[in-house]
Amino acid sequence: MYQSESQQPDEEKLRSALPSAPQDPRSGYHSGPFSQQEQKQPGLTGPMDPAPDHGEYSYKGHSRLKNKAALITGGDSGIGAAVAIAFAREGADVAFSYLPEESEDAKSTTDWIQEAGSRALPLPGDARSEEFSHSIVERALDEFGRLDTLVLNAGYQKNREGLDTLPSEEMDRVFKTNLYSLMWTARAAVPHLKAGASIIVTASIQAFNPSPQLLDYAMTKAAQVAFTKALAQELGPKGIRVNAVAPGPIWTPLIPATEWPDKLPQFGQDTPLGRAGQPAELAPAYVLLASDEASYISGAVLPVTGGKGL
Repeated sequence: MYQSESQQPDEEKLRSALPSAPQDPRSGYHSGPFSQQEQKQPGLTGPMDPAPDHGEYSYKGHSRLKNKAALITGGDSGIGAAVAIAFAREGADVAFSYLPEESEDAKSTTDWIQEAGSRALPLPGDARSEEFSHSIVERALDEFGRLDTLVLNAGYQKNREGLDTLPSEEMDRVFKTNLYSLMWTARAAVPHLKAGASIIVTASIQAFNPSPQLLDYAMTKAAQVAFTKALAQELGPKGIRVNAVAPGPIWTPLIPATEWPDKLPQFGQDTPLGRAGQPAELAPAYVLLASDEASYISGAVLPVTGGKGL
């Protein structure tokens, strides 16, 4: 059918409606070697060079988690902070735990959650305490009146010279932070979760492709994968989904605090994409798994590894 000139499509409008050109995943973020730098545990964002991207200026929400409430362990910086910011911009209220010495990072995350128009509940304490790991669930419930998503993200790692020199107290710190606290918090939360709720574990590529320098850490990540798969089977009949995200090399404060100066400059350079990932690049995976769009995903381990195989 003939269209008059006034009815012809506006080419400029058509072009603007088309999706933008895809971003080359090899670029857009820091892609070269990292400078020599070292921090004491637990590590802070401020001294990092370059500064990590938590999605502060890039993540755009689409109301995927509107009217939901989330609790994130280890949410002050790194992956936890990126997830907290993304959840808030998707409409969720966010409680998160952190170590007291990470208060500067926690303040920044709190501000970004509130800037998104969501309620923030920062919870200082040590995940190695069973009492604290239980209490954060009750405090989140008291504040928000519900709990829809639990992100078990708190973690600790350190460079090991060998099994023969691995101190028992360090193994205890890794296991309590990465495993005991995870089970304590999940145990406290599960009775309060309703059908449609989601539990997300931050596992690691180390669970499948372990480095000898991270022996004890890798052991806990493998155990987290087993935890995820077993709990998904237990809670599935109740309508509660359990999944894990397995990050590859991600630029967080944990990395310069791992005390591996010889390896740090080349961190992430051995991935097929040729660079380390940023916390902001993990957030969409958590948003998906927390959302109703993932209603048939449970017992899964989602790799975000820059192409490195699990």
